[in-house]
Amino acid sequence: MLDASEGYVTPDGRQIGGVMMEMRNITLRFGGVVAIKDISFDIREGEIRAIIGPNGAGKSSMLNVISGFYNPQEGEVWFRGAKRPPMKPFQVARQGIARTFQNIALFEGMTVLDNVMTGRLTQMRSSIWAQALWWGSAEREETENRAHVERVIDFLEIQSIRKTPVGRLPYGLKKRVELARALAAEPKLLLLDEPMAGMNVEEKEDMSRFILDVNDEFGTTIALIEHDMGVVMDLSDRVVVMDYGKKIGDGTPDEVRKNQAVIDAYLGVAHD
Repeated sequence: MLDASEGYVTPDGRQIGGVMMEMRNITLRFGGVVAIKDISFDIREGEIRAIIGPNGAGKSSMLNVISGFYNPQEGEVWFRGAKRPPMKPFQVARQGIARTFQNIALFEGMTVLDNVMTGRLTQMRSSIWAQALWWGSAEREETENRAHVERVIDFLEIQSIRKTPVGRLPYGLKKRVELARALAAEPKLLLLDEPMAGMNVEEKEDMSRFILDVNDEFGTTIALIEHDMGVVMDLSDRVVVMDYGKKIGDGTPDEVRKNQAVIDAYLGVAHD
């Protein structure tokens, strides 16, 4: 059992810190339907934490609880050592939690640059009047935000499309733009909802590389939902497995793929 105050060392020698976020006995209902039933797990500083399971298992509902879109009827959400009260998504974002969506949620008529700039909204402190006049602190803030966004665009290698309307881009690049928008918020915890969905092999390889680079170079903690088990086993430090709203497995990729309950419910065969 991992101690909450201590981290662990990954097989490749990376140091993982203590608990950043803890879900304690989370239960979420929609009327008479129980989407999540009494689930507990944690996410640690600096790790890549995967949430997997068959369709309808409650994975996206769990991500929505973490990001503030849903408030559970039972259980507690703890973030950085403090119990989190019910919050709106924008309040959660201000805590340093950003996300992407299973279905791409970009402004199709806006350019890549303008879409990524929207990720800086939580960092803006000037009044709406100062922003409208683009004067004083608002001007300095806009310049700083633009510089940060340009660094993110360079990092994700989308410089050549920065002025292109998002609606003209192929699917794989739209996914990368959505990742850029989330990174623009400088999150401490990045939530990725099926980042590889609908991608071809080359696009998956690119996205996997960027996810690893974000974790390594920015030190960003990542929690992701993904159905591609090859990707999950290659990227993740630890994996939590859900089925019909319940947790049926939790551990390292090796531990999870040898867990008979997980094999029976989801994997089908061990991925050796």
